[in-house]
Amino acid sequence: MLKKLGVIALYIMTGLILYVYGDQLLVWLDNYARDFLLSTIVVATLLSLFPIIPYPIIGGIVGAAFGTTLGAFVIWIGSSGASIIMFLIVRYSFQDWGNSILRNYKLTEKVTLLFEKNAFFAIFLSRLIPVIPSIIVNVYSALSRVSFINYTIASTLGKMPSMMLFAIVGNTLVTNPRDLLLIMLLYGLFVAVVFICFKQWKKRTLQINR
Repeated sequence: MLKKLGVIALYIMTGLILYVYGDQLLVWLDNYARDFLLSTIVVATLLSLFPIIPYPIIGGIVGAAFGTTLGAFVIWIGSSGASIIMFLIVRYSFQDWGNSILRNYKLTEKVTLLFEKNAFFAIFLSRLIPVIPSIIVNVYSALSRVSFINYTIASTLGKMPSMMLFAIVGNTLVTNPRDLLLIMLLYGLFVAVVFICFKQWKKRTLQINR
């Protein structure tokens, strides 16, 4: 119990510090990000781990500073690193407590078993949709019995398109705002195609298992 309370207290304290200095961090990113690549990755990781500022804003600033390719890489590393850190914190501090809750009710147990059975695709697809809070996916995955390897691969791969989108949007706003609508339409089409393919795959899998 003391370990859990210590982890919670540390997380809250760090979050409060970032909340207080969040505006200064944004100003620093806006003015000095392109001159300090490693520092920008650290800041991007912290701001993803503690989502006091919407991450698309961070992605837009970094994309405008570094350009589409390097900007997408920076925020992808930051976001993926934060997700892995959160997973490890929850897995090794709260899984025994959280997993017992998930298995205590029939509905949550069925949902969790289904999630674990299709963990890779469930995590991968959830990462493709930026509106799904990353922290929910991180915590739920950590509380379940999803392996660290499956989570890491699915999460990092699934984050690539959305991080690229954030960087492209930021760079496009600076260089050619007219292309923004086209980018959004293409991303929406990409997500739709992925969902259709996943449904077809699930349908075929069910037919084979019958």
